[in-house]
Amino acid sequence: PAVLEPGNICRCFTLDAERDETLYGFRCQGSSYRLGFIMQSGSCSFNLWKVAVDFDGTTVHRVRFLRTADTGFVPVQFTKFLAGKGTDFTPLKSAALDGDSVYAKIYREVSKIPYGKTKTYAEIAEAVGTHARVVGNAMSRNPTPLIIPCHRVVGSDGLGGFSPDIDIKKALLTLEKKVSKNIP
Repeated sequence: PAVLEPGNICRCFTLDAERDETLYGFRCQGSSYRLGFIMQSGSCSFNLWKVAVDFDGTTVHRVRFLRTADTGFVPVQFTKFLAGKGTDFTPLKSAALDGDSVYAKIYREVSKIPYGKTKTYAEIAEAVGTHARVVGNAMSRNPTPLIIPCHRVVGSDGLGGFSPDIDIKKALLTLEKKVSKNIP
């Protein structure tokens, strides 16, 4: 465990052996400490991939598709969505949606794309007032895919890209197409 001292920010402080939780933001407040937030990390499966999620409370900070990852608790919205039993992540939100940067505006616009639908990079660019290449760059740097559904953004002449593997994008779009047929 990390040593907690007034004013220090402590990392790698395990609160529960069952979960990988990292403590951030302890500050001295009189004679007691005030907790900033607890970062949790876990993963679930999607096809042959592990979906690693870093979150605190209802804010998701990072989502990654990996070949291997430590197992651990993830918000139930992820397991439901990836199993085709959920269509959104409410009440979860991405930390990347905050602010007035061009990327934040792009991420907010992409978040409006309905489940089972797609928009092109050019359509997102027009809505935000930027260029399609900027949208592509924002999608490649999206820290929270799924929460910000960058897989729903496609090229005007094809799928476009998806990191780390275009097959993930294909599988997500196929899943959403299949599930959305059963939604009234």
